[in-house]
Amino acid sequence: MNIMKVRGLMNNKLCLLALSILMAMSFAACSDDDNSQLNDNGSKVDLPESRVYILNEGTKGQNNAGIAFYDPNKKVATLNDIFYKQNSSKLGDTGQDIITYKNNIYVSVNGSNYITMLNSAGVLQKSLYLSASGDNELTGGVRYLAAEDGYIYASLYGGVVLKINANTLTIDSKIKGLGNNLEGVTICNHELYVANSYKVENGKYIYLTDVFVIDLSSFKLKKTLTVTQNPNQLVTENGKVFLISWDYSSESYVLQMIDPSNDYNVSKLGYATNMAAGAADNTLYLIDSRTDYSNWPVTSTVNSFSTYNINNKEIIKTSFLKNAPSELTNTSISTIKINPENGDIYIATTYYSTANGNIYRFKKDGTFIEKFDCGGQNPNGVAFFN
Repeated sequence: MNIMKVRGLMNNKLCLLALSILMAMSFAACSDDDNSQLNDNGSKVDLPESRVYILNEGTKGQNNAGIAFYDPNKKVATLNDIFYKQNSSKLGDTGQDIITYKNNIYVSVNGSNYITMLNSAGVLQKSLYLSASGDNELTGGVRYLAAEDGYIYASLYGGVVLKINANTLTIDSKIKGLGNNLEGVTICNHELYVANSYKVENGKYIYLTDVFVIDLSSFKLKKTLTVTQNPNQLVTENGKVFLISWDYSSESYVLQMIDPSNDYNVSKLGYATNMAAGAADNTLYLIDSRTDYSNWPVTSTVNSFSTYNINNKEIIKTSFLKNAPSELTNTSISTIKINPENGDIYIATTYYSTANGNIYRFKKDGTFIEKFDCGGQNPNGVAFFN
């Protein structure tokens, strides 16, 4: 082989190698929430790589919110309150939301009205106390969280949305006077969707019909959508935004889809009390958990499980669960979350203030794996490190 051919082959190989490196770098850059690098500095316990954190809301006014740790591979026993274990203090009053972002955990605590940042082992890093900020418009109570491009976005009662630096946990900017009591948030195509649920006038609840769309590049309101009254839960999947409104007037718990690619068209799909996405299978997992509270504290519940095929635009009423324990058909369900790494399904049930809740874990295909005590009252959030 002559020297020119050898040089040509070497150049081709070097080009292919460089291209491979560039492709790898581009794939890494596309992942805004790469939590593969764990930070366990200050941990009092040795934890495995696969981690599930369960936020227990607790009972309002009792200062008994907490975070439980669960290892799906059973290398470490479940810890009922890893927050207390790691930090020697209580989480606070009414845990509202939990997310993982950039190797950290972020939690909103509604009653105590603060946001806290923990490392991947649950060790406290920073906290943002909104009631102590000196800004009276931030005292309504923090609700839900979303994250993108180095920022945490939080909805508050009182009509405020915060843009918070994810590293320093300081407020970068805020939007005030945006509706009234804001609930669920989600991000789709670099836009933040915020549910505007209700207001109180003369002692009466007035349920609202707004979902606000905020352009995250400018952090300004872009559009206001009209939806079924009392919008609450929001999730994003396959470029669509899904919403559940708690319409107490008649239909109750109306499932809707917002299509940003079709002039933000809002369509009603059916009914559900809880939903989850994240298994990368074009599927929205739905639960309709109807509890009769008329004889409180004695309640009765009927649950049904279905899916929505996003590509086919079809609700499949056949249950997505297999060999589920019988009690799951008549116990109040507080949340459902999907592990984005392997598609495992986590369903949380609640006994309100009378006992700890339970978690039911299923494989992606719906096969039942196990049930375990979640270590606290009213589990309402699940976050994953894998």
